Amino acid sequence: MSDKQNVRIVIEHKCEQLTNVNHPPTFKGGPEIADKKFLSFLFLLTLFGLLSCSSDKENSSKKVFNINLDQGVTSLDPAFARNNNNIWCDNMLFNGLLQLSDSLKAVPSIAQSFNLSNDGLIYTFHLRNDVYFHDNEHFANGKGRKVVAADFVYSFNRIIDPKVASSGSWIFNDKVSEKVPFEALNDSTFRVNLKKPFPAFPSLLTGQYCVVVPHEVAEFYGKDFRNHPVGTGPFKFKYWKEGEIMVFLKNEKYFEKDGNTQLPFLDAVKITFIADKQTAFMEFIKHNLDFFNNIDGSYRDDILTKSGKLQEKYRGKFVLLKGPYLNTEYIGMLVDSNMAIVKNSPFKDKRFRQAINYAIDRNQMVKYLRNSIGTPAYQGFIPKGMPGFDEKKVTGYSFNPEKSKQLLAQMGYPNGKDLPEITLHTTTTYRDLIEFVQGQLSDVGIKTKVEVQPGASLREMISKNGINFFRGSWSADFPDAENYLSVFYSKNYVPIGPNYTNFKNKKFDELFEKSYYETNDSIRFDLYHQMDNLVMKEAPVVVLFYDQLVNMYQNNITGYHINALNLLNLKRVQKN
Repeated sequence: MSDKQNVRIVIEHKCEQLTNVNHPPTFKGGPEIADKKFLSFLFLLTLFGLLSCSSDKENSSKKVFNINLDQGVTSLDPAFARNNNNIWCDNMLFNGLLQLSDSLKAVPSIAQSFNLSNDGLIYTFHLRNDVYFHDNEHFANGKGRKVVAADFVYSFNRIIDPKVASSGSWIFNDKVSEKVPFEALNDSTFRVNLKKPFPAFPSLLTGQYCVVVPHEVAEFYGKDFRNHPVGTGPFKFKYWKEGEIMVFLKNEKYFEKDGNTQLPFLDAVKITFIADKQTAFMEFIKHNLDFFNNIDGSYRDDILTKSGKLQEKYRGKFVLLKGPYLNTEYIGMLVDSNMAIVKNSPFKDKRFRQAINYAIDRNQMVKYLRNSIGTPAYQGFIPKGMPGFDEKKVTGYSFNPEKSKQLLAQMGYPNGKDLPEITLHTTTTYRDLIEFVQGQLSDVGIKTKVEVQPGASLREMISKNGINFFRGSWSADFPDAENYLSVFYSKNYVPIGPNYTNFKNKKFDELFEKSYYETNDSIRFDLYHQMDNLVMKEAPVVVLFYDQLVNMYQNNITGYHINALNLLNLKRVQKN
């Protein structure tokens, strides 16, 4: 796409602002400055008119994909790819050694192949020789140079550099060798030396923290690389006005192809930042957006029936896709009886934790509170959609209030008599779900108080073992069940790791450590199933449901595929 078409995209955004009668533009700084700003807008309008008159035919053939990110983007530096919107943008601008297939397998990207040493400690990657960084003034003659192995040494060391303070430093911490973690054997051969085997490492490398960046540009801009990203991806950065608009253009030199056709098919991606999801959805209905992600609870009933089908008024007007999303919604319980907060609480007794599990009707919860978005969790902590998930090999808890009452009676609390009231902590977003749980527990005699707190406060209390009954969720950082089971490994106690229930089990730890040395997927998955079953038996958590993603796109969009990480991938998308 030429600079002229890019200017057009930005100008169209400005024109929308000027013609919006509900939100007319305001000019601050006094009459003189206001006049100058108004003249600049007139200039943009004039330029827009010239573009319209001179190249309507040319522009009409350009394919611009329009999306909205309601929570904004905090950085385009992949070292800070810590939230979904950052990850989506980084996935368009950058590439790593490996990438995820739609089935969540780690497949080649810049690395055309790799091999693992017999001891499981050395990964050797063989790079393509046709991958180039986007053009940038900080390269010789302004032309993007070829990616070499030394670029990955730089990029990976940058992630673990304390001066950079990347939110992704955990990716390599405690995994890679402390002496020489990363090596460039030559321009096309890159090596990673591990401290101990980690079979999930290829999956880990597909994350956006592990992409390649050019040292010339990253070092020149430092922290401001967030605003000046340069990668190798299917799209290249062009424009960003924070909170308003972002524009990416097609990378004409992208290395991947679809058959004999060079990717991507789209000419540009235009991103807006409308904070109100209901307003953004109306923009989608008016065809001003090509894609819409997720359905907020405030208007879910308007779009979906309780069985999860599109309401009649929307059928045929756009495409709706639902699929597994690697996110487990759960309630956590602090279980370590050596802790003062647990010593005198009923949570120290496994039977009480099991009684809570049996008391909740997950089918009703998902149907009536979620409009059937999600899968009731009757298996383990590992969610549906994760490679190795097998609903026949892991058994969780069915809805059985009578069994719940029996367990309470065994503890000496028939029908909940003399059982102390417990407090369940949550945030406003999940209040309806937790109040549903409160009602279900009351039905079996468990008196529960719901306490609603700000998300940041709740997270802090959980991370300090300050509460013993709380709503939580765990989304996959990478598509391997190890990421979920690490939540129950005793050496991951807080604040070192995410074992928020302070669960300790010798057999679990043995299986967890054994899985690191098993490279055969089917055998490793069997170890995962054993661990998940053990967690369910000991019940430090109540698994409520496995989440589902909901994506909507216009009828003229083709080539879009969903995946269980809900990673937006536009390189094969076409707009007809």
